[in-house]
Amino acid sequence: MPDAILWLSCAKAARDAALGFEPERGGIVATLQELMAQRAALDQQIAETKDRERGEAIAKVRALMSEFGLTPADLSLRSGRTATKAPSKVAAKYRNKATGETWSGRGLQPKWLKAALAGGAKLSDFAV
Repeated sequence: MPDAILWLSCAKAARDAALGFEPERGGIVATLQELMAQRAALDQQIAETKDRERGEAIAKVRALMSEFGLTPADLSLRSGRTATKAPSKVAAKYRNKATGETWSGRGLQPKWLKAALAGGAKLSDFAV
């Protein structure tokens, strides 16, 4: 029986040494080179998994598009609402014949029109 215990003890010590297990240091101790190799292997595994999952996602999207008869144009980011348009220009209602300046009749009166009206002109004199 003591031979079996000795054999098991030696086998355990050999396994621990092969795995880099050092009980006096608190467990497995890896060198920088071993850690870098593990990191490279994990990076490769991550890249392969991302590619596989991306391919699966694309296949699912294509299947759904086919099932519902969708086109890439249907997937545009626009919402169902129409976009607000920039305000269109309003036609001029009043024109300064001397300078060609115009006013739509909306908002504050321009300085040229105020000056002309103060000088005795009528608003109808500038009607287009």
